Amino acid sequence: MVSTEKIGIVNIFASRNNTIMVLTDETGAEIIAKTSGGQLTKSQHKEGSPYIAMKMSQIIAEKAKERGIKEVHVKIRAPGGNLYYNPGQGAEPSIKSLTRHGLRILSILNTTPVPHDGCRKKKSHRRD
Repeated sequence: MVSTEKIGIVNIFASRNNTIMVLTDETGAEIIAKTSGGQLTKSQHKEGSPYIAMKMSQIIAEKAKERGIKEVHVKIRAPGGNLYYNPGQGAEPSIKSLTRHGLRILSILNTTPVPHDGCRKKKSHRRD
């Protein structure tokens, strides 16, 4: 069964301090909408909070509906590399809020970069 509805991609970058969401078309070339925690709050310690992430996904869902997008693929990313691999606390509420505001989620993909024994970790001490 082939759907004729437009499909978008929502990229979520969730760190401990901030959450950034970008809505693109199916190819990923055209940016339709983007929001970050700093656009919705003045205090820096609230930028990565779940409440702000829910408000951001509400804005993304409204922009998607304006463009006729009803189905999305979600890509979640944490800082990764030499930092932590788990997404921040704003990742899960933003996905729930996307479905609550009428977008159908087709897939959820974790795109956190993982090193293959690249650089040495910060503050890691050598064993004797």
